Amino acid sequence: MTGKEFINAIANGETDIIQELLDITKQTDSLYCVVGGLAVNAYVEPVVSLDLDVVVIARNIELVCEKSLAHGFKIERFQHSINLNNAKSELRIQLQTDARYQEFINHATKKNILGYDMQVAQIEDVLRGKIWAFQDETRRKSKRQKDLADIIRLVEEHPDLMEKLPDSIRKLVE
Repeated sequence: MTGKEFINAIANGETDIIQELLDITKQTDSLYCVVGGLAVNAYVEPVVSLDLDVVVIARNIELVCEKSLAHGFKIERFQHSINLNNAKSELRIQLQTDARYQEFINHATKKNILGYDMQVAQIEDVLRGKIWAFQDETRRKSKRQKDLADIIRLVEEHPDLMEKLPDSIRKLVE
């Protein structure tokens, strides 16, 4: 079973919505990068996640949303994200609209995650995003714990990242 087959099987995918999103970014000439848990998987041993967190260049977010609607996605808007859901898959795509993430696109590099060639935020940016998510006390505790676990996974595999952690998180990791 390939990585693509695996993620689509876990997501009960009748269609490959990751590939659909990648095609949409190409059709709209939209710069993007993957952040979040799947981006962590580009740098350490992968764990399963049904979330795909993506940053799309701000000027093209609405265009990507329009094309996503045409591909059967449902769009839900939140304060710092736009969720794209498709009835043909349980995978959740979350477009990050928090302006802090925009600069990650400039440092992104192509990586293969579960068989998909995607632009992925550089490891330091992935770590910064995970730190921001962990420090966001409005997020559910379970989500914040997953963010901390991702931080630990990154630091265990790349010990030089420890110096980039705020003291409060470093104490939890050590």
